[in-house]
Formats: sequence, structure tokens, C-alpha cells
Amino acid sequence: MMTTGPRTAAVLGVLCLVGAGVTACGTEAKSVCGVIVDSTSYADPATSRNDVSSKLPAFAQQCDWVAFAAVTGNSESSTCRQDPVPIAATQAENPNDNPVVEDRVRAHRITEVLPRALKLFDCPTEGQGSDVLGALRYVVKQVDARRQPDKAHQLMVFSDLINNRGDLNIDKLDLSEGARKRKIQQLRDARLLPDLTGYAVVVHGFLRKKMSSPDRFPLLEGFWREAFEAAGASSVDLL
Repeated sequence: MMTTGPRTAAVLGVLCLVGAGVTACGTEAKSVCGVIVDSTSYADPATSRNDVSSKLPAFAQQCDWVAFAAVTGNSESSTCRQDPVPIAATQAENPNDNPVVEDRVRAHRITEVLPRALKLFDCPTEGQGSDVLGALRYVVKQVDARRQPDKAHQLMVFSDLINNRGDLNIDKLDLSEGARKRKIQQLRDARLLPDLTGYAVVVHGFLRKKMSSPDRFPLLEGFWREAFEAAGASSVDLL
């Protein structure tokens, strides 16, 4: 079994501080995270808000930093924003990497995550439909600015994934195998899929709204799994 000596531990500590920029290493490094909340038709059922309230706090415990995006009719240029929450203590806040200080700072900052996410449910209407891809691009752009090779990257998406804006209209999408692959390639070529290399993606509320054609459900699930995997996601859960 490989052991870590004092010299190696010191080097790892320096790397953590340098790589994180502002993050201290008093406790184990956690993930760089993004949260997407769908403010369109998905937001109507109370179940959707309950999902955020019940699922997000535990997710935030896994994160050192959390960015937010709302799904609106025009997500990428939306005026409905919430500032990211830096959960981990900075080096200035915890210069001695004291785990007690780190835990105290984290406990306070984590309380800011849920209220910011819930506010995104009440975004004003911005055009017709749901621009899920725009929200994905926006949140990944934020997370990528903080991308750290030594940390995991996670996305939690609260949405039914019914994108019906721009170049992707789920309601009219040809879901045959060949057509799915062509559409995903088209989205990649047009840079409409974000680079999700190394991201773990969890979606809550997938296709929550009842569809007129239930037989399309497994095909749509296949489409989104293939799209996320083509974008580089390391894992995809559609719940």
C-alpha cells in the first residue's frame, strides 16, 4: 500500500491551494458544482419545488463552490440570475487550514444555496418555451471558469428537459436511432451542447409532465443519455 510522507503531503497542500485559487484545504476537497432550476412549465407542480428543497441541501454538502442557472425561454441571455456561492473557506479566512474553521464557514455558506435556487423558480417569462440547452451552456461556462483538474465536477438539474426552443424541439424530434444520432451531432457541430467532460449529471423531474405519447418516453430518455454522454459526461442519472 502506498503511503503519503510529510514531503508529499506538503506538496499536495500547496497544489490544493494553488489549484483552488482561493480555496483552503483544511478538509477534504469537494466538488465544483452547478445547479439548474427550470422556471417554465416544470415549475408549476409543488413536487418540483419540493424536489429542490429536499434534494439540494445534501448535494451542496458535496460542493466547494456552486453556480446557478435558470431555464427560461432564453436561458443563456436571461436577466434572471443568482450569484455563485463559494462554500469552502478561502485561504484568507482559514490561513492555518483549521478544520474547525473550515466547517464553520461551510455550514454558514451552505445555507445560502437553497434560497438562491428557489428564487429561480420565479423568473419572469422570457419568450415562449424552455431553453434547457441554454441553461446548461450558461452554468457550465461558470463552472469551467473554476475548473480544477483535481476536483470532481457535478451538475444537479431540476427540469423535465422538455427543450422546445431553437434547434432542439423535443415535441417534434424524430427519435429513431439514426435521427437521434444525427441531431446530437448537429448540436455538437453547432456548439449547442456544452463540454461536460468529467461531469456527473443528475436530473430530477425528467419528463415529469405527462406526455400525449407515452411510447416516446424511453426514446427521449435514450436521446438525453446519448446527448449527455456525447458531451462528455462521466455519468448521467435521469430521475
